[in-house]
Formats: sequence, C-alpha cells, structure tokens
Amino acid sequence: MSMESEAIVIAVVGTLGIGAQWVAWRTGWPAIVLMLAAGFIAGPITGLIDPEAAFGDMLDPMISVGVALILFEGGLSLDLRELRHSGKAVMRLATVGVLVGWALGSLAGFYIAGLVWPVAVLFGGILIVTGPTVVIPLLRQANIQTRPNSILKWEGIVNDPTGALCAVIAYEYFHRVNEFPDATLVDVVPPLIISAVLAGLIGYGAARVIAFLFPRGAIPEYLKVPVLFTVVIAVFVFTNQIEHEAGLVAVTVMGITLANRDVSSIRSIHPFKENVAILLVSGIFILLSSSLKWEELTYLQTSIRPLLFLLALLFLVRPATVLISLLGTDIPWNERLFVAWIAPRGIVLVAISGLFALRLDELGIAGGQLLIGLSFAVVVITVIAHGFTINLAARWLGVKGTSRPGLLIVGSTPWTIELAKQLEAVKTPVMIVDPSWQSLSAARREGLPFYHGEILNEATEHNLDLSPFQALVAATDNEAYNALVCNEFAHEIGRDSVYQLGEDTEGENRHALPDSIRGRALFEAGFGVTDVNERQSQGWVFKKTKLSEEFDFENAIEKLPDSAAMLLLVRDTGALRFFTHAAKPEPRAGDTIISFAPTRLKQPESARNAEPAKPHLR
Repeated sequence: MSMESEAIVIAVVGTLGIGAQWVAWRTGWPAIVLMLAAGFIAGPITGLIDPEAAFGDMLDPMISVGVALILFEGGLSLDLRELRHSGKAVMRLATVGVLVGWALGSLAGFYIAGLVWPVAVLFGGILIVTGPTVVIPLLRQANIQTRPNSILKWEGIVNDPTGALCAVIAYEYFHRVNEFPDATLVDVVPPLIISAVLAGLIGYGAARVIAFLFPRGAIPEYLKVPVLFTVVIAVFVFTNQIEHEAGLVAVTVMGITLANRDVSSIRSIHPFKENVAILLVSGIFILLSSSLKWEELTYLQTSIRPLLFLLALLFLVRPATVLISLLGTDIPWNERLFVAWIAPRGIVLVAISGLFALRLDELGIAGGQLLIGLSFAVVVITVIAHGFTINLAARWLGVKGTSRPGLLIVGSTPWTIELAKQLEAVKTPVMIVDPSWQSLSAARREGLPFYHGEILNEATEHNLDLSPFQALVAATDNEAYNALVCNEFAHEIGRDSVYQLGEDTEGENRHALPDSIRGRALFEAGFGVTDVNERQSQGWVFKKTKLSEEFDFENAIEKLPDSAAMLLLVRDTGALRFFTHAAKPEPRAGDTIISFAPTRLKQPESARNAEPAKPHLR
C-alpha cells in the first residue's frame, strides 16, 4: 500500500475515533460502543479501511505501545491517598478476586462457550480486566459516590496488567507443555512471577529517576513531555524482553509511582497526557474493530453458546467474583451489589485477546481465532449493559452522588455568603472554600457547607471531593488570585465553567490581566470586587425571580430596578448558566433568575422622566 493510502487510513481512523467521542459527548451514549460501530462499518461492512494491509507487521507493535501508554496514563491518575476509603476492597479484588474471577471465567469458557481448555483458561485470565478507559468515563458521567467510584476505578487500572499477566502465565504453561510434555505449574509460574516483579521494579526505578531529574531542572520544560513518554515506551519495550506483556506491569507501576511522588512537573502535563490517552483509545478501538473479519464472527452467528456465555459473565461470573472477594469487609451491601454489576470491558481485553489468538494458532491449539470475535462481543455487551444501566443501578442501590450540578465558591466574603444562601434556596449544592478560619465564621453561622484550606494546595484535591461541582466562582478580594484559581481549574471543570469577579478586559487597559489566564467575568458589566462590595454596602441584595409561560424574562426585567444586574439563571434541571460580559444565556419558562439589585423597586415611568437618566449596569 502506498504512503498516501496509509495517510488516508490514519486520517479516517482519527476522524472516526474523535467523531465517535464527540457524538458520545453530545448524546451521553457510551463512546466505546460508537467507536466499535464506526470501526466495524469502516472495516468489515464497507471495506473503507484495512489496517492490516495499511500497516502490516507494524500494526501489533503500534497497538501494544498504545495500550502501554494508556495504562501509564491510568496509573498517573491513581493517588494512594484515595485508598483510605476503599483500600481493603481493592486489595481483595486484586488478589482473591483475580483468582476467583479467573477460575469462574475459565469454567464458563469451557462448559458454556465450548472453548477448549487452553483457550478457556487463557481467556478466563484476560476476562479479569475491567477496562479503565470505559469505567472511568462511565463513573464520571453517572456521578457515583466516592467509595464505589474509587473501588471500580482502582480495580480497573490495577487489574489491567494483572489480567495480561494471567494470560501470559496460561500461554507460557501451554507453550512449555507443547514443547516439554512433563512441564508442571511449578516449572512455569514462579519464573513468570519473578519476571513481573522485576518488571515492576524497573518501572519503579524509572519513575524515581524521573522524579529526581524533573524538579532539579535537569530536563527543560519543553522537553519534559517528550522525555517522559519516550522513557515509558523504552521501559515497556525493555521489560517485554524479559517476559511477554511484563511491560504492562512496568508502565502501570511507573505511573502509580509518579502519581505519588508529588512531582509538580507531572501535574503540569496532565492535560497533555489525557489528550494523548483520548487519541490513543479512539485510534486503537477503530483499528481493532475495523480489522475484524467476517469469518471471525461466524462462531457468534451460528451458535447459541456465545450468548449463554455472555449472560453467565454478566449475571454469574462477575457478581460471584465480587461478592466472594468482599466477604468480611465493611463495604455496605448496596455498594457491593453495585460493584458486582458494573464491569465493562475495554481496549486491553480486545488487544490482548487479538495478540494471543495469533500465538495460540502458532502453537497449533484449535479455537484461538474464536477469541477475537468473542472478545468484541464481551466488550459490546458489557458496555451496553453496564453503560445504559449504571444510572438506574446507582439510584436503585442508593450510591448516586449529588444529582444537581453544584457551585464551588472560592472566597468567604459577605457577597459570596449571600450568593450561597440564594443558591441553597433553589437546591443547588454549594461549597465555600477559604484558607482563613476567621473569614469562614459567617459561613459557619449560616450553616453553609465550607472547606477550610487553600484551594490551590494539592492536598485539597484529595480532601475535597470536587465531582459534585460543575462550575466555580472565584470571588476573593484579590483579582489576580481569582485569575490564578480559574486558570488552575479551567482544565478540570472547563474553561467556560470558571468565573471570577473582575473588570471587562475588552478595553484598552494595559494593566488588566489577559483574558487567556482569567475566568469568565461575572455580570454583563464585568463587575469587579470593589464594585460588588460598594453596591452591597449601599444596600444591594440578591433577588430570585421564577419565570413561567405567563411571566417571561421581559416581565421580570420590568419588575426589577433599572440598575439591576443579572448574575445567573438556574434551569429546572439544576444546570447553572451565568450572564457574563461575553455571553448571555437564553432564559425560558421554569428558570429561576438570580440578580443583584438595589432594594428599591423600579420607579414609575412619570418619576423616571422627571429625573436625570442613570447609567444602565445590566
């Protein structure tokens, strides 16, 4: 295939992958299902792309390196301090759960799916993985409580390399038996465990080197990301020379180690590495699904056994694995049942299954090719079943987090206290954050939720659950600090969801902070801290106005004083929409408008005509 054709394949893969992610964002559907469907249409159905023909022998190494980078990125998101609530459960699932899940998955593969023992045992090991690239977005989308969220996230990332290692153990055992019929488990397993431990130590050592060099300026800032990703790939490739797939263990350990070494430089590259992960996940799913062949799917079409196997996986294997693993723990039963139900499989399952299917064929073991179609079926069924029922299961079992979007308010001032009270009155969750205990005294008196601490301190990320808050308002007395807070949280919450008090910077004021580091300016007039404080001292207050079909936005304006300034509206769903100097939301029936206005009512028209016109601040 020509270079131009390969470039076309790359362009199509990127377009389909990112396009599926965008559609998932717009619709709320599971992204992995859309990506699999897009790849399947582009490959087996239409023949638009053929990755094997385009990339040849490079396809498997590309996918392997992509999976390694995804696992490293997942490891970087794991902070050991999160385990204070779920550490025992995660440890059980990563030890007892692995053994129980492997055994039950193998039995189901042999007796229900009809796989031969070598294939069933190897596939049972792969089925341990629960796909962090699928689990984490589902948890974020469904807003699950902290402990079950942490359990599922940690299990997904820790068990990914564990499942790969189990598959390696099974493969090496059958490989040795094929060469040496007298080989036993004792001959095979200990060397593999030693290889995994050695790979983990290499990953740990590489992370320590990075953690030593980065803060000391040994690597310039613009080279830190390239150096980090090059080291990850090098560690993965090197440790794979020790044992097949041991590199997955190494890069996972490397990521977790860096996440817990408090390396400030690592925090600064989080946006980039997450972007890389999204690109890799999208591309690999499209490549794998478009590489499917119709003959690999005939097993699924001509027998009822695959369907029975999938049902057993959903309703017997996973629930039994979790419930047996968590016996004797203090995890409430509703959370155990939720964890027992949620186990979508993802990219690692498909990638490893495809890799070992080829190797089993090389050993002359029949049925290896069945793994490819069956692994895709497992991914599709589990993602659909769990992706479309996670909200229902969470509500039914009582593990749903706060359902209405919340507002995080930075700075405890008289103005923010009054704003928080207005939002609580319309059932919007609020949290006031301030490092001064004295400043928080008013919040304590009013019974408002508060957090005593510096919002920019890294410890705050672990002590304050930010997941309920979909918007942030920085309203301290320091405009530059407000901008710093908004800039810091723009990536996590969204650039369009961080707001601050501050002057409109569209003018020619050369001393103003640049827009690029500021949050969105609150109020259409861009009131600053001094503006709201002066108006509050003059008696300005917050006012709530409920809109309806009969009483629309224009009617509301007529009822308010001339100088009233619209701050935000609260949809009936709880969504917050702010009036800013750059954007104005469209009010509609059912919304509640919160405005900042003087206490006096709008004057009669005759009185207004008799007085000089006043500046309109709305």
